[in-house]
Formats: sequence, C-alpha cells, structure tokens
Amino acid sequence: MLLEEKLEQDIKVALLGGDSQKATRLRGLKAALLNIKVATGKRESGLSDDEVIDCFVKEAKKRQESADLYTQGGNQERANLELEEKKIIEGYLPEKISEEELIKIIDEAIKQTGASEIKDMGKVIGIVKSKTGASAEGSSVAKLTKERLQ
Repeated sequence: MLLEEKLEQDIKVALLGGDSQKATRLRGLKAALLNIKVATGKRESGLSDDEVIDCFVKEAKKRQESADLYTQGGNQERANLELEEKKIIEGYLPEKISEEELIKIIDEAIKQTGASEIKDMGKVIGIVKSKTGASAEGSSVAKLTKERLQ
C-alpha cells in the first residue's frame, strides 16, 4: 500500500474512531502533500513513496524546530503538541538506522571514493544518502562523516 493511501485510510480510521485531533493532524499532512503535488504538477498522477517520505521528513523537522522554539519561549504545552505531531509523522517514516550501521556505510563510502580530507565530504555524503535514504538524518551523516575524515 502506498503511503498516501495509508494516510487516507488513517484519516478515515481517526474520524470513525472519534479522534478529531489526530484526524486534523493527518489532514495537515495531506495538505502538505497536496501542495507538493500542485507545485510539481503531479496532482493527477500522485507522488511516489520516496517523494511522500521526503515531504514527511521535512514536516517532522518543522515540528521539531517549532517545538524547540516554543520551549525556548517558555511555552512547553505548545512544544508538546508539536512533538506529538512529529511522533505521528514519524510513524510513516522508515526506521532510523543505528549509528553503528551508519558508520559502516560511511566507512564504505570513504573507501569507495578514496576520500581523505574534509573537502571530499560532499562525495561521501552523496553516496551515504543514496544508500540510506530517509533512514538517516542528514545532520548525523554530515557530523559522522566529518569525524571520520578528520
């Protein structure tokens, strides 16, 4: 089942179950997908799962950033709402790979590219991201790659 279809199904389940808050949050995700469809001209054909995952990763990151800002502003209640929404979004994302697995992939990419300096970081990160997709955060990949190349 495509992620978009799963989202539609989960909205129906939330509505039938009387969980209007979850339904509203899921509808927000659906709206984000619709915005991308319209912007890319794929309203009729729909998005691939990879495109949906990219959208959800961005939406989860937005929620984390908002939660951080609310926490800094002293509004923990709003921060918790954002984190709850992030948790719902993460339910649609592939499982994150462990740091050990990520280091192995980075080491393989370093060997493959022959990278030895920080200036080679882009080549390594490109290979790692192509192998891991959304299962590894870009910031973690960059941080660990930088550590391995120093």
